[in-house]
Amino acid sequence: MSEALRGTRLGATSLENDRDVEFAPRMTVTYNCPAGHVINMPFAVEAEVPVEWECHCGEMALLVDAVKPEPKPVKPVRTHWDMLLERRTIADLEELLEERLALLEADDDAGLRSA
Repeated sequence: MSEALRGTRLGATSLENDRDVEFAPRMTVTYNCPAGHVINMPFAVEAEVPVEWECHCGEMALLVDAVKPEPKPVKPVRTHWDMLLERRTIADLEELLEERLALLEADDDAGLRSA
């Protein structure tokens, strides 16, 4: 028994053979990258094939004989200022600024007296 298990690994390795296994029918799909790379990807026959595939160079490769899809609308980037204005008005912000400046001035005056 110990001779039969020598050299085997634990984990994903199966000890069964592929003799009676039928693989899913496949098709090879070709993508062309704008950088000139050609990508051949195997897909199951019943799988939905994407029109674009990311190439190893980072560009988006397009399916051969396919029309480039419409670009998705890009949402504008929300800055910290935009999010702040969603919560407070300019008048509220000016009031807060005046309060904080008054506190700072009071701290400065107290610091000068104690020194």
